[in-house]
Amino acid sequence: MSIAFLLTALVVAVTPGTGVVYTLAAGLSHGRRASVVAAFGCTLGIVPHLAATITGLAALLHTSAIAYETVKYLGVGYLLYMAWAVLRDKEALAVDGAEERSAARVIGSAVLVNLLNPKLTVFFVAFLPQFVPAGESGSVGAMLRLGAVFMALTFVVFAAYGWCAAAVRDRLLARPQVMTGIRRVFAICFVGLSARLAVA
Repeated sequence: MSIAFLLTALVVAVTPGTGVVYTLAAGLSHGRRASVVAAFGCTLGIVPHLAATITGLAALLHTSAIAYETVKYLGVGYLLYMAWAVLRDKEALAVDGAEERSAARVIGSAVLVNLLNPKLTVFFVAFLPQFVPAGESGSVGAMLRLGAVFMALTFVVFAAYGWCAAAVRDRLLARPQVMTGIRRVFAICFVGLSARLAVA
């Protein structure tokens, strides 16, 4: 496994996107446990993209404008829904039981955040094959190993983001007006990410 792959994968994982924003929001709103669960869900959302890359479905998505646009606009719609959900969510202001939010609900939302991002599939199509020797046996296994490393890096980076957010949560909860402002910032981020995806 090359250093170039590890560095590139780390840069991609660290760069803020929908998964990072969702994990930060989970950490600030519902605490450390929710942030780790969100990081796990976002990482789990990579699996379908990796599977699509290995089976060749990603190539269809890359070459079919209709398929790409369909997934893209489903992603845009879901990000707009996330913006609305963040604004509507008042649980962040209720300290008691805020960390007990359903893990399945957090994971489900996190998986959808990454699943409905066609750019991630296109990224895998363009990125992973560069580090897999063409025409050699075991290329599928190599892609699986590289994909697993990318997922591990993603989880560690996202969990770190979430833990940092959760660390300042108690201070922010003491200031409801600040939490309201942060909730609005996250909503704007989701809207901005949906706009960027729409024009991609």
